[in-house]
Formats: sequence, structure tokens, C-alpha cells
Amino acid sequence: PLSCFQVIRCRAAVVWAVGKPLSVEEVEVAPPKAGEVCVKIVATSICHTDEHILEGIFPSVDFPVIPGHEGAGIVESVGEGVTSVKPERHHIIYGMCIIPGDKVIPISLPHCRECSFCLNPESNYCLNLLPDKTSRFTCKGKQIHHFLWVSTFAEYTVILEYAVAKIDAAAPLDKVCLLACRFSTRYGAAINTAKVKPGSTCAVFGLGGVGLSVVMGCKAAGASHIIAIDINKDKFAKAKELGATHYISPHDFKKPMQEVLTEMTGHGVDYSFEVIGHADTMTAALASCNMNTGICVMVGEPASGSVICFDPMLVLSGRTWKGTLLGRWNMRDCIPKLVASYLEKKFNSDVLITRTLPIAKVNKGFELLRAEKR
Repeated sequence: PLSCFQVIRCRAAVVWAVGKPLSVEEVEVAPPKAGEVCVKIVATSICHTDEHILEGIFPSVDFPVIPGHEGAGIVESVGEGVTSVKPERHHIIYGMCIIPGDKVIPISLPHCRECSFCLNPESNYCLNLLPDKTSRFTCKGKQIHHFLWVSTFAEYTVILEYAVAKIDAAAPLDKVCLLACRFSTRYGAAINTAKVKPGSTCAVFGLGGVGLSVVMGCKAAGASHIIAIDINKDKFAKAKELGATHYISPHDFKKPMQEVLTEMTGHGVDYSFEVIGHADTMTAALASCNMNTGICVMVGEPASGSVICFDPMLVLSGRTWKGTLLGRWNMRDCIPKLVASYLEKKFNSDVLITRTLPIAKVNKGFELLRAEKR
């Protein structure tokens, strides 16, 4: 292990400006300060949120920046005062503090356990999100900004103590890294946000890795009918494998999807999920659910500043339209439990992994993401 006070030189994928591809550079990672943890990232996955950085959709992101927020790794060193966490498995505390050698998952929504939001059992947000606005990354003499407090596209990263979740030592890091965002957010959209009831009918708009995770969540919640919707019919087989019961493509109909779904179900679905991030499919998903008791969950990320126009009668009649932030999981406490459930084979998130690439080919990964070769 390296000294807590030693600068680490390693590789990282840097975005120097909006519209530029990632550039794999040698960066310097400063040692952790008080309340911080240095993590050696073993595996990270690519999410559409990272793609949005390249496109400039998030105006709050400062450049140059190291993206990445779905990672898993091993604690290299800790700063002064780091004690953390009380992760649990079967309600038995197996670790009281983070120490070098621990397996961890960085979390992009920290949980300080002290602010009014963290103390609210109905909330999974944290008011103490901003660190001291300094960076532990430098490259070519320039400061490189962190993304979502974690920046997992680096071989080493320094993270706030309350943005790290300690996990079971038996967890395969190249598999459970998906639980940091992609799987947990969408699975939780069905389990936690919509609270899908047994015997209900669900519709999922979009069948990428995001939508497939929602399908798994709906199945785990006991939905009897899960309607999978995508323009790419090649995705239907995977959706069926994971629990979808019906499959439709908008290209097969001349009428809007909300009309198709209403005719299929008689009154609209009980729950609808939009996982694409397009304004037209968001309003279609809302109109597709039961006019009085239906719940629509917005999972996809629209561009910042987007405006959605919809008939207010859609909600006045009783529908509920919800957003979801990381599946409403309290990530610091729930990630260890999700990892335990993975190890117990309660779900199979491995099916979302299509291929593995070295960090040097990170741009190839984004090309595949854009081409949707899943």
C-alpha cells in the first residue's frame, strides 16, 4: 500500500472541453485530506450520464473533468478522522470502519447522516453535497475537476468518506460496479419510487440497460403484466428473459403509444416508466397510465433546461407523475444490502454487461454505447 501522504501518478480518462472525446492521460492524485478516502478503482462502467458530460448537457459541470460514477474498488488509504460506516448483511454489522484493503463502491449521492434530508426517512438526498470545491487531480499542471464527487474513470480517486459504501469482501468488483447507479437506480424506480404492487400492469418505455433493470424491478415486485416498448425489436428477447410479458414497437402502429396501451389494458397501465429522456415519450408514458390511480415514473434524463408540455388534465384526474433520484435508495446504507442480495442471487445484474474493455479503449466504449450494440 502507498503512503497516505504520497502523490499517486496513474491513468485517467479526461474530458478537456465540451464535444471533445475522452483523452487517457497520466494524472497526479493528491493524498486524501481529513474525512476523505483514496480508492483504487478496479472496474467502472459507462452510463449515459457520462455521455451527457461530453455533450455539455450538464451546465454545472466544470471542465476539464474526469467522468465516471459507476465504479468499484479497494481502499488504498484514508485521511484523518475516517471512521465510517456500519454496513450490514443480514442485519449483522461486519465492519465498523473503512480501512485500507476494504472493498467499496463510491456513491454519486453522498449521505452525511446529519442534515435534515439525511435524517428524513423518506428522503435519499443530502444537503451536504459540496466538498471544499478543491480537486485532488492535476494533469499537465492544470487542475482537473471531479464529477459527482467520485470520478471513477481514474485508476485512483479521492472521495469524501460519506460518499463511500463498504461492501462484502466476496463481491466481484467487475460485476457489482453496476450497482452504483445503472441497476440500482432503475430497479429501485419500480421497487421504491413506484412501489409496484403484485398483480399490477406495467409499461416500460425503452429497453437498454436502464429499461431492462426496470423490467427486473417490476418482476421482483410481482407485476403480472410487463409491457416492453422499444423501436428496436432485437431487444425483445432479452426483455422476455428478464420478465417482460408483452413487447411492442411504436413503428408497428399509426396511433400514439398511449392509445395502444389503453386499448391493450382497457383503462391504461397501473405503472409506466420512461427511461429514455425524451419529452414526447415522457408525456406518452404519463398518458398511458390509469387516469385516476396510475403512477408514471420519469427515469430517463432530459437535457438540462428542457421544457415538457402536457395537458394538466392528465394529472388533475388523479394520475401521479414522479421523478426518481438513484431509485430512492439511501445509497450509503443500501449499497451493502444490494451487494448482499446480488451475492445471494436474488437478481442477476450480470446480464447488463455486454463486454469489457481496458481504460485505453474508453472512447470505443462510448462508440458502442451510442450505437446501442447490446
